[in-house]
Amino acid sequence: MLPRGASSMPPPPNPAPYFPPPRVTLPSGLEILRTFSGAVIFLEIVFGTIVWILVASTQIPLPLLQGWVMFVAVTAWCLSIVFLSVFLFGYANRIAVNWNQADFIFHGATFVFYFGAFLLQAATTSLHYLPRKFNSTTQETILSGREYNISIAASV
Repeated sequence: MLPRGASSMPPPPNPAPYFPPPRVTLPSGLEILRTFSGAVIFLEIVFGTIVWILVASTQIPLPLLQGWVMFVAVTAWCLSIVFLSVFLFGYANRIAVNWNQADFIFHGATFVFYFGAFLLQAATTSLHYLPRKFNSTTQETILSGREYNISIAASV
């Protein structure tokens, strides 16, 4: 027989093990800019802006290749701003995510996409001396001298 006021049901489980607190070792606020990760994100924003401007300033002789370069530059730029904003405004402390792993994955994926964009931009730049019209008597190159220099800067 049960004592008075006791129930036969077990107590509910503790929800704490199922919803762990977020593990954030990166600081929030402006202190994020003093870390290696924050500096890399800031540099991704700066250099992404430069690539975006340089590729957009050419006449884009090969739209398929340089379209992908622009897509990578603009997408990585926007995602870098969002990722940096998560730390600047303190949302990292409110969202239960392993931010160290998310930071590693973000920078790894950004590196892979930027490296692919670099290869495509370098391939476009290497076609500088290829004639624009094969059946023409004049020799127009795909990239003018100015566009060639801009493409080199965008590749770097």
